[in-house]
Amino acid sequence: MAADTFRTVSSESWFSRLAGSIKSVLVGIVLFLVAFPLLIWNEGRAVQTAKSLREGASHVVSVPPDGVDAAHEGQLVHLTGEAATADTLSDATFGVSAPAIKLVRKAEMYQWKESSKSETRTKLGGGSETVTTYTYKSEWSPTLIDSGSFKEGEGHQNPREMPVAGKTWTARKVTLGAFTLSSAQVNLIDRSEPLAAEDSHPAELPRRAKFEDGGYYLGGDSSTPVVGDERITFQVVRPGTISVIGRQVGDSFEPYHAEAGDDILMVNDGTVSAASMFTAAQEANTQLAWILRGAGFLLMALGLGLIFSPLSVMADVVPLFGTLLRSGTFLFAITIAASLSLITVALSWLAYRPLLGGGLLVAAGAGVFVLHRMGSARKT
Repeated sequence: MAADTFRTVSSESWFSRLAGSIKSVLVGIVLFLVAFPLLIWNEGRAVQTAKSLREGASHVVSVPPDGVDAAHEGQLVHLTGEAATADTLSDATFGVSAPAIKLVRKAEMYQWKESSKSETRTKLGGGSETVTTYTYKSEWSPTLIDSGSFKEGEGHQNPREMPVAGKTWTARKVTLGAFTLSSAQVNLIDRSEPLAAEDSHPAELPRRAKFEDGGYYLGGDSSTPVVGDERITFQVVRPGTISVIGRQVGDSFEPYHAEAGDDILMVNDGTVSAASMFTAAQEANTQLAWILRGAGFLLMALGLGLIFSPLSVMADVVPLFGTLLRSGTFLFAITIAASLSLITVALSWLAYRPLLGGGLLVAAGAGVFVLHRMGSARKT
């Protein structure tokens, strides 16, 4: 179905924009202040996780899967073997079954989706005009899209429920040699592959459902879908080789609580050594730390931008002046946010990583010095 558009034009006076920018200062202050505890918490979290993983790597013991050795009770163990189950999982509604660890029924409905794009132009005198274009395009989605919140709801209504919902079945017992995997470990196994259904004409088959390309289609012609049509496909997680790290408890596993504070429970697909699993976990921890540092920096910069926004709005009486001032406050906010983020991270590291913390403080000090020189040059 082709996409269509709906356009709105709105105007705002200079006084209204100024009042709104003054209100946004409060939001900016909140965002600015929230950035500091986020950065501090993230550094503590990253160090705690790194210490926990190092502790786990130094304590883990690799054991064979074909027998439970009571001598390793309560220890952090690593083993590789075949994740297997005797269960056959079934979807009675569509007559699909397979000997598997997981069986997934994936349901997707053809629905309207709204996207919008706004362009704002500042006019002489400080007022503004905003043109917003709403685009409506129908596509397949595994979740319901609420059309009640659409700007132009007429002609773009989505069904309020799916005729058939997605569902996952999990084997009751999954073994790894002589061990039984915990439910948490089974949930971590994620190597699904498509499963083609057979045209078995089950008695519970929903109305309008027809077998098509190893799945089922609920609607008219699948080559020209309409809003409300639904397609059903299946995925399966079959038995296969996995590698596990966890605390041995009887013939099963629980999370290992490290002295540093984190719980350790890992599952990897295939044959993976304990050292490789811990290395990958450390890399993931580092990536998350940088993502959260970036989030803290962006919150701080956005908050500062909102705090200074009234200045730009006041200068918008002459649009060129407003544009220049907005560019200047943007650079100022970025520089301040970068320096304060470095200082916050450095101060956090003084408690967790003293050597690195000292180096960061030097870098942050250099940023403040550059900012001071920029200010002096402007005054001159």
